[in-house]
Amino acid sequence: MNDSSRSRDKMTVDELCAELQVSRSTFYDWRQKGRAPRCVKLPNGSLRIRRSDLENWLTDCEGSA
Repeated sequence: MNDSSRSRDKMTVDELCAELQVSRSTFYDWRQKGRAPRCVKLPNGSLRIRRSDLENWLTDCEGSA
């Protein structure tokens, strides 16, 4: 796997919010309540979300709808 495909595998919070059409505050509210997709915290404090974790989270949301 090359660097560009590896970086596309991980989304920023802004990218996730844009894709789900939710505000950053909604995402952080979900995160505080333990309802957000699993995140990776980088050494600089930034968060990334693996696309596979987002897909699994969305599948789980469908099951509970």
